[in-house]
Amino acid sequence: MMVAQQLYEGIEIGTGGPEGLITYMRTDSTRIAEEAALAAQGLIREKFGPEYALESPRYFKNKNKAQDAHEAIRPTSVLNTPGKVQPFLSQDQFKLYDLIWKRFMASQMTQALIDQKTISIQAGVYTFTVGGSTVKFQGFMALYNTDDSVEKKEKQLLPEMAENETLTVKEILPAQHFTKPPPRFSEASLVKELEENGIGRPSTYASILTTIRDKGYVDLVKRYFIPNELGFIVNDLLVESFPEILDATFTAKMENNLDNIENGTSRAIDVLHEFYTPFREKLEYARENMLSVKGVGMATDLVCPLCGKPLNIKMGRNGHFIACTGYPECTFSSNYSRDEKGNIEIHETKVDNTKVKDCDKCRKPMVKKEGRYGEFLACTGYPDCKHTESVFGDQPGKETGITCPEKGCEGIIVEK
Repeated sequence: MMVAQQLYEGIEIGTGGPEGLITYMRTDSTRIAEEAALAAQGLIREKFGPEYALESPRYFKNKNKAQDAHEAIRPTSVLNTPGKVQPFLSQDQFKLYDLIWKRFMASQMTQALIDQKTISIQAGVYTFTVGGSTVKFQGFMALYNTDDSVEKKEKQLLPEMAENETLTVKEILPAQHFTKPPPRFSEASLVKELEENGIGRPSTYASILTTIRDKGYVDLVKRYFIPNELGFIVNDLLVESFPEILDATFTAKMENNLDNIENGTSRAIDVLHEFYTPFREKLEYARENMLSVKGVGMATDLVCPLCGKPLNIKMGRNGHFIACTGYPECTFSSNYSRDEKGNIEIHETKVDNTKVKDCDKCRKPMVKKEGRYGEFLACTGYPDCKHTESVFGDQPGKETGITCPEKGCEGIIVEK
């Protein structure tokens, strides 16, 4: 959105001053001005030929949920081709402008004609099939086809074959395929899912993606979102307490209600009353009954290896962990992770129940535990006393034998 804002506000392209290259970008309208469509038709005839142009401009109807205060996102002038403005744009600016320009021009070009083929090969009692396609006329695809892509497509074309033709077996390659689960969401596929479900607007997609990462609900691994434990916990608690709101259709319904208010078919106070009356009841119920992950914790199907009582998931200052429900009689706790199927795997715990020192606050024994940031001292009076300390406390630290790299310092690096 930041790059789109730059293209909208204006960039110096050698015309004597900054020039806005695209129309307003915070819109999901598909409406275009007649003069823009006619200008595109003229450039298409000149650049590609009359067979690539439409007899009359193509217009698109908005979906019911689209906001139509602004035109569709398009180039302000189709004459500002990507090649013409590239020297004046940064790499990101050019990529975005190239996408917008080509998408708009393609929407005003003729359709592609594709010949699809399916070949069935009989081999005893088995039948093998192979499918392919041949592009008879590129149409709008001429905008996107480069020499490399055309060459690649030529290699994938099926040969000319006749019915009942006998084939020669050149090689048999045995391969086993397993059903794969749907892929994780990437930023692009998640935005597409939001758009299809009517959640958010083009101007809010970036903030939605940023929020779920900044809140720590997901991790971005190799460009794919992977929900982490905090995301699972928060989602489970909210879905259980607010199923109507934590539903993919809620936002789309609310958008429709707002549109009805705008066109006068609904009253704002009625819409608010319809939403808030049941919501207030659920909010009060959740305030009293929603599970406290910091207190009781979320139940699991695991049992404590020390005393046999159930293990619960809890949240502490160092993150989530597994703890025995038999506390304080049993102080077992451990870090954990989940496998691909969501099953909990307990990590080897390093809880040392030997008293290290007395708590400075309540004078109860302190024991050594391990959290997400390493070992630390914790009071056995938890949860009444939540005092923790560094393992080394105020001690000078364990010497490593490495001299300090700072100039003028003759000290020794110590572990703390």
